[in-house]
Amino acid sequence: MNTFISQKEQDTIDFAENFASNLKVGDIIVLSGELGSGKTKFVQGVLKHFGLENEISSPTFTIVNEYNAEKINIYHFDVYRLADSDEFYAMGGDEYFSNGICLIEWGEMIEDILPKPYIKITFGKSKDNVNYRELKIERIEK
Repeated sequence: MNTFISQKEQDTIDFAENFASNLKVGDIIVLSGELGSGKTKFVQGVLKHFGLENEISSPTFTIVNEYNAEKINIYHFDVYRLADSDEFYAMGGDEYFSNGICLIEWGEMIEDILPKPYIKITFGKSKDNVNYRELKIERIEK
């Protein structure tokens, strides 16, 4: 497991932009953490890497936003409002996995159906510093 410390929102965006340079079709990134912990800022950084920094919007009410970069599709999910993995299947969510990069906020709710391997990033907030974030990055193989 790797850890990244962010002191401000721009640190998270910059880290994600660099992280995105290694992403390819079929990669799945689970973004886990409480509200306001930086998950959407991370997505903003990934989109910035692909030249889509002005395109981001929260998928909270639509479940998924699709972004078409020049050479790759990026799917940004927010599965917070889903009841379970069956609901994700019912909406055809699993069909996205092999068609682009999938960034899944609250993805721990559907980890039981995610194809392996995938990357899980857990965002932690500090009680003492409102801008401090700890991102724990792990590759889930099994």
